[in-house]
Amino acid sequence: MLLDSQTLEVVALASGAAAVLSLGLSLSLITRLGRVKAAYDTLVAGDTGASFVDAVRTQSAGVDGLRADVRVLRDDLAAARADLSDALRHVAVVRYDAFGDMGGRMSFSAALLDDAGDGLVLTSINGRSETRTYAKGVKAGSSDHSLSPEEEQAISYATRAADARDGDGDLTGSSRRRRL
Repeated sequence: MLLDSQTLEVVALASGAAAVLSLGLSLSLITRLGRVKAAYDTLVAGDTGASFVDAVRTQSAGVDGLRADVRVLRDDLAAARADLSDALRHVAVVRYDAFGDMGGRMSFSAALLDDAGDGLVLTSINGRSETRTYAKGVKAGSSDHSLSPEEEQAISYATRAADARDGDGDLTGSSRRRRL
């Protein structure tokens, strides 16, 4: 079967148009494929040669290391807090005149306690010819030894030291009581 020239001309034009359209579509797909390939290469190989998966693994390992460091720091902080609670950090001093014939409040009682109220109370009694110093152990705010009123006052001030952080109290008491 033979086609006339006019029909062949239409078929040839349609074939040419299809070929040009196919060529344009192919070029468009090639450029898109090039962009996708470049993005894939960046994802897989990256700029430094490390793949995206390797970069994620590296970051994940870094985060895991930071988590371990935070655990160590939390343990260290707990240990430091425990050590701090055992420190003799609540201190109060009461000055007084131990004898009626001496002035200047040269005698004193000093309480040095930890958070549990354990520690010691130091007392120095100043007389004309001599000075005597005493140390008494304190457990939970009291002592096995008999305490003078000034020593009890110093312990009382020291046990209130943690509560007096808002500024409501003089923790260096000065008793005017005179001993005979």
